[in-house]
This record gives sequence, structure tokens and C-alpha cells, in this order.
Amino acid sequence: MKIQFTRENKRTVTKGTIGLFLEDINYGLDGGLNAEMLENPNFEAKDAYGKPGDYTAAFDGGYAWEAFPCGDSAALKVKTDRALFPENPHYMRLAATAAGGGMKNKAFDGIYLEQGMKYCVSFYARSYDYKSGALIGVYRDGAPVLVKKVKFKADGHWRRYQFTLKSKVSLERGDFAVTLLKSGTVHFDFFSMIPENAVLGVFRRDLVNLMRELQPGFLRFPGGCVVEGNTLENRYLWKNSLGAKERRKHNWNRWAVHGNDESNGFRSQYSHYGQTLGIGYFEYFRLCEYLGAKPLPVVNVGMACQYMSTEIVPVDSPEFESYIQDALDIVEFARGGVDTVWGRVRAEMGHPQPFALEYFGVGNEQWLDKVNGRSNEFHRRFEIFESRLHEKYPDLKIIGTVGPNVGTATHKSAWEWTRENLKKNPDFVYASDEHFYVAPEWLYKNVHMYDDYPRDGKVCAGEYAAHVPEACGGKFNAPQANCWEGALAEAAFMTGMEQNADVVVMASYAPLLARIGYAQWSPDLIWFDGKRSYATANYYVQKLFGIYEGDFALPTTAEEDKKLYASAVERDGTVYVKAVNASDEEMEVEIEGDFDFGSLTRIQRLEGNLEDYNTLDDPEKIVPAEVAPAAERLVTLPPRSLSVLVFMK
Repeated sequence: MKIQFTRENKRTVTKGTIGLFLEDINYGLDGGLNAEMLENPNFEAKDAYGKPGDYTAAFDGGYAWEAFPCGDSAALKVKTDRALFPENPHYMRLAATAAGGGMKNKAFDGIYLEQGMKYCVSFYARSYDYKSGALIGVYRDGAPVLVKKVKFKADGHWRRYQFTLKSKVSLERGDFAVTLLKSGTVHFDFFSMIPENAVLGVFRRDLVNLMRELQPGFLRFPGGCVVEGNTLENRYLWKNSLGAKERRKHNWNRWAVHGNDESNGFRSQYSHYGQTLGIGYFEYFRLCEYLGAKPLPVVNVGMACQYMSTEIVPVDSPEFESYIQDALDIVEFARGGVDTVWGRVRAEMGHPQPFALEYFGVGNEQWLDKVNGRSNEFHRRFEIFESRLHEKYPDLKIIGTVGPNVGTATHKSAWEWTRENLKKNPDFVYASDEHFYVAPEWLYKNVHMYDDYPRDGKVCAGEYAAHVPEACGGKFNAPQANCWEGALAEAAFMTGMEQNADVVVMASYAPLLARIGYAQWSPDLIWFDGKRSYATANYYVQKLFGIYEGDFALPTTAEEDKKLYASAVERDGTVYVKAVNASDEEMEVEIEGDFDFGSLTRIQRLEGNLEDYNTLDDPEKIVPAEVAPAAERLVTLPPRSLSVLVFMK
């Protein structure tokens, strides 16, 4: 068998094609990337339930808190009189019935401590007549493990307390608790517990490290469906994510109602899933800097999620104008000088220098449709956004959308509309966002999908993944969905994307993060619990394609009828060949080119059984392995494998 490539008609590869898509799904932010260890730390939780067109978000500020060490130890009541901040007005009144009475926090599935790690604990408290103290920190089986004694001033004023504790032990599933040394009443608000090693003081280090190792070219945020909301009131409001964290208005998460149906009474087990916005737009931009990734913010165009709602804002209304202004203000927040309104806000948050903002997403998988007999005017909406954004920021690279799937009538019409506009204005969009969650067979069948795309429109494959029907477990909490069968099919499809580098200029797997036991969607790129994390086989496929990126894609052929798929790129005289053997048989493959591309010097390989997948306890079941070449241009490809072949002169 042979893999052949040529320099003739080579295609320029966009630097940083492989990126990341970060949406707050699967407790990926609160409970995940946000290093905050406590759940509902500001007593603003909501219980969200219902079905499309009939959602309720009932206040439940006491969620994740209960009396400690037993039910009659204290009386807990959420209150609002003389609140600390109006944006989040609720706080907890703790009335201990006896010495040692208090309250504890659920902390998702408990507090995990690492021996030798320091933890920063802070909170606000108000006492009118309680002059004694409290023990605040981590308990195990009712006994203190890592606590600090704090004494309160009984003057009726809110006061902030902060201290650092160093753990002498490692601990799993402990309790974060507050216990009063005597009976009495104290008000509490805005608790926080963050490990000292949090990246930038915000992000959970092991998760950020895994993201950084991918060397992503861009980071798309904050969604996804979160941008749209199940209702427009529930949409992501980026300005609410700025300023002091205590003043970032809590929002219920669109994914809190995912999976609702008659069998669960239209209330999922994640009905309290919320957004404290501890990671907001400022933190997203800082994260991009840390990762070396270009930011790609995505904005709402006056439409709630079309799968969940028919709610829209009329295009000719003053309210629609506010959506456009929000988009313009994001660019000013990122790029503006300190003499601009939003540039000054950025500077006051600690970043006087502008953020580098090149990409800007308008809309998320919307499509032109009729609502109650009339058009939602999505195309008109987008055209207005594009015109206004480019009027003020002509160099901005706008990412459009052509709907939630490919190969459909709406997808086809969206591309026709896009190309008509590109003929009139080549800068109308930089690329159009395509999404596809499909079976492995679809990916193999469509490896050459982009061969047939006209060259007058570029693609951002912003969300895609192989869904193995037998493994996905209904898309809930299924780490086994990240099996090698799906990852191998993704690798084969990615050879087709790489060969069409002149069309596919951005690509990101989705979703990125999932907390075990808290996931509304499977598969996902990185799984974790409160202590550990691991990368999936799919992650390593993305990593190999991203790290071994070229400057040019070389037209490549392989014997695909025998389940051999390949792509080749060249960078600074080095040729990288990605070779996928999707068969159950070993292959002897000769590598040929129409120029002197040197000898095989290195092989990076992923292989496994189709049902294999990584886990917390076995995180390296499928990881890249270094293989020594046995010949200059002849290679043995094991069955069910992805190999990156490095040729140098």
C-alpha cells in the first residue's frame, strides 16, 4: 500500500487551526475550571425546571447548605434585608442552638485537600450581638481537619474576613463548615475557598495545564447554547460578568433543564446548575493570553435557543439596538484605550493594555425559520450586525453561522446566502461556523466532504465529535463515550479537514470539559472530579493534529477503500504525515512524494481496541507512544491506529 503526496497545488495552512470551544456545560466552569471549591457560595441558587415555552427558575438560596453537625444544630434562613450588594442580595442567617452548631456546604461531591497545599478562604459576616468566634474550614466526620478560629465584631456591619490555611493531610469528600463557638446568630455571605496554585488566582491548574498542552490556536467562548439562553432573559449577559465577583449577578444555566421530560417531571438532577460568573469576560480574555490562544467571543443576535424557544427580539425595536451595542462594547472592552468607557473598565480590572482581539462570532447555530407564521429574520439580523461591527472595526474577522448541522436544506440555504454576500463584500464573514455530532460511520463516509466545497467561503468547524451510539449512554455521564472507536473516526475525518486547509481554517472539538457525575453531554474532551482529571483518546487526536501542524497542506492520496486515510503537511522543510489505519489488519505502507522529503525520523502513535477509553484510574490506556522507525520511507501501521510520521532531510 502507498501514501502519496505532492507539492503541486499545495494549500496554505492557517496557523492555529486547531482550537478550543469552552462552554459552561457539564459543570465545566463552576465546579470545574473555576478553582472555587464551594457550591452556591453566595446563596443565590435557583431551581430551574419546565419545558420549552414554560420554564420556571424558582429561587432556592439555601441549596447546597444544611445544618451541621446535625439537623437541629442550627436554624438556617436566607434573608435579604440590609444586603451586602444589590446584584446578589441574598445571604444566610445562621442561628446556632448550642456551641458547635453551624452549617456545611455540599461542595459538589465534597472537599478534596492536597497535603502541603495552601487554601485561601474568605467570606463576609455581620454580627449584631454575637461577640464570640467561629471555626471555619474543612471537617471530616464532624471533626475539624483544616480550620481557622475567627472572632466577629458585633457592630452590625458587614465585614470581610480572609485567611490562608496549609493542609497537613490529603483528604477526599470532606465538609466545608462553619461552627459557632457559642449559641448565637451571625449573618454570612460570599464564601470562597480556592487553592493557592490556581492559575491567575482563578483557574483550576490541572485543567488549564491540559488545555495549554494542546497549544490551541483560538478559544471560542462563552458558548454555545449558553449564549442564546433557553429564554432571552436567561441568555449570557457579558456585562454582568465584569467587576468584583460579588457584584456579578447570578444566572441559572441553560443546561439545568437539559433532558427534562415526563419521566423526571420536567426537572433534571441538575436543576440547580447555575452561573456565579466567577469566570467572566475579563477572565476569558486573560485565559486566552495564558494559553497563547486567540480569543473568539460569540454574541447573541436577539434570539433564544431555537431548540428550546421561539422567543425573538424584533429587528426594528430599540431592544435589538441594545444587542448590537453590546457587541460593539465587547470589542471596545478588548481593544479600547483607557480613555474609552469599556477600555477603562478593563484597565480598572487590572489590564490597562488592550487584549488582542481578531475574531468575533455573531450568533450560534441559528437558522432562518418562521416563528408563529413570520420569519425570525436571522439573515437580516446578521447583516445588520456585520455592517455595524465592520463600520467601526473594519479589520475584525467575523465568524458567521450556517446552522446546527450539515447537509440539510437550512444548511444549504445558509451557505447560498453567505456566498451571495461574499460576492458583494469579501469581508462579510471570515469563516462560517459548522456543527456536527455524528456517528463514526458518517465521519469515514464524509472524509472528503470539504473537497467539494466552493473555495469562496471558509469554514470554522466550531463543534464536532463522533458519537458512538452504543457508548454514549444517552449523552449523560458517559466517560465510555470517549472510546477509541470515535476518536479514530475523528482522526480519519481530520485528515480530510487538513487536506482542505484552504477551506477549513478553524476547528474545535466539543464539548471541552465534563465533571464526572455532573455531565449533561457525552462525549467530552477532558473529564475530571474534585481531585483528578484526565485527557481522553479524542484529546490526544486533537493534540497530534495541532502540534504537528504545517505551513502548507500537500495534496495526499491513500487507499481509502482499504480503510487507510492520510494527510501530509510541510513546515520549514519537515513533512508530517498523519496516517490512519481504520482496519483490523496490520498494513505495510510505502510513503512517496514528488520531491525529496527526507527520511522517517520519528513516529508518534495512538492505538487501541475500539471499545478502549481512558479513566481516572487508568488515564493512560490510550496515549501517544514514541515508535522507532525501521525504514526510511516504509512503515508498519498497526490495526486501529493513528500514526504521525515525521520526515526530515
